Amino acid sequence: MNLRLIPLLALAATSASAQISEREFAARRDSLAKRIDSGVVVAFGGRTLVADFGTFFQLPAFHYLTNFDEPDAAFVMVVRKGVGHPTLFVTPADPRRAFYYGWRPDSAAVKRDHNIDGRSFSALNAVVDSLAGTGLPIYTLDDFEDADFAVADSLTRGKMFVRSLAARHSGLVVKNAHPIVDQLRAKKSPAEIALLKKAAEISSQGHRAAMLAPEPQHEYELQAALESTFLRLGATRPAYGSIVGSGLNGTQLHYMKDRGVTKPGDVVVMDAAAEYEGYAADITRTIPVSGTFTPEQRKVYQIVRDAQAAAERNSKPGKLQAAAQDSSFAVRAKGLASLGLIESQDASLDPPWTANCERQATSCSQAYFWMIHGISHGLGLAVHDPMQSSYGDHTYKPGDVFTIEPGIYISTRMLDALPDTPKNRRFIAKVKPMVVKYENTGVRIEDDYVITDTGLERITSAPREISEIEALMKKRPHAVVP
Repeated sequence: MNLRLIPLLALAATSASAQISEREFAARRDSLAKRIDSGVVVAFGGRTLVADFGTFFQLPAFHYLTNFDEPDAAFVMVVRKGVGHPTLFVTPADPRRAFYYGWRPDSAAVKRDHNIDGRSFSALNAVVDSLAGTGLPIYTLDDFEDADFAVADSLTRGKMFVRSLAARHSGLVVKNAHPIVDQLRAKKSPAEIALLKKAAEISSQGHRAAMLAPEPQHEYELQAALESTFLRLGATRPAYGSIVGSGLNGTQLHYMKDRGVTKPGDVVVMDAAAEYEGYAADITRTIPVSGTFTPEQRKVYQIVRDAQAAAERNSKPGKLQAAAQDSSFAVRAKGLASLGLIESQDASLDPPWTANCERQATSCSQAYFWMIHGISHGLGLAVHDPMQSSYGDHTYKPGDVFTIEPGIYISTRMLDALPDTPKNRRFIAKVKPMVVKYENTGVRIEDDYVITDTGLERITSAPREISEIEALMKKRPHAVVP
């Protein structure tokens, strides 16, 4: 059998089992009700798209509780003594628009498919007004598009609805339900892990395809190889805007234009992954445009890979999340010192961002200046999802799904961003010759993991060792000039 077909066969074999039952969605609502004890949960789903581009995707928290993936809906659950009674308020499609964009489930379909009572959205105001008069607190799930931008995404329909409700009912107690739901979402069920594994393997195949693509002349050629593979293997969409940055662009963490020229001698940072049935993977690989790393690139790459391995060793059940971060930082600091890019492992500078150097010395260290970001975040219905190790004793627990993604980014442009201080002038004078030597080298390596009862399981399989990447890229066909 062709060994390259094995991952594809595995994807096909898991497709039937990779789903979440309505019973599990009901159990999530029951768990929320038990934690609230008494109150009224009010949540709004996403709105109908206002651009003729793209497909509607439900907001993560709303999907987590309802499995209802149609726009312009609201969820209300009345909870008394830990028992919840949920209702979905749905908006039927206008008959003429339905011929363009499709029909939506009515109340009968909601009851049949989700075992939740359904009502017309037009009844929502009167129902919630009545419930506000009972004295029960209101628990809200804000309808922001992304938790990372929740503060900026403030003029949503849900927030305006609750603001108006509170104005009409003096003394109404309004609480944020997101911290409760986030803790429920933090532990991934076996069904969720199956979906995440499938997203991870589809994403891994996309990175293999990019490594096997003809030598590119532009970043978008690699983006096309990645995303076309995601879709061909059944992904719903990319899990986030694909980051394909070559040379200097690879030192910008969230570079998403993907239009730049790729030059032999540069490396390309490819941070791209698939979403499958709502669940997001997240992979980064760094590859040489020419197919072979330069000696300088190999040194930086190996430091990052060693830092990832150190974090893996410290990511086990019962271990502190901080231990993984700290071990990864220490490996990179030692490596940067060996390359002459910092004065010493614990040397500091005056950073170009607001920082309290006494309380958080790391943020003012020379080593951190070349790293910039943390190494981990949870995965799930959002690409930055809650995880159990963010709560309580901050240790990893079975059911945690997350990334490990150390990076190093080197460019003289970064030196230009430093404030003009005596300390920074000394630092620049000392390291600038070595910065020039490693100019425009960005390296990030990111994989996805599950904490099991016995240890750590890596669920992304794209090549990541230098020898593996170079060997695969030697199999690239010659580019065909159009």
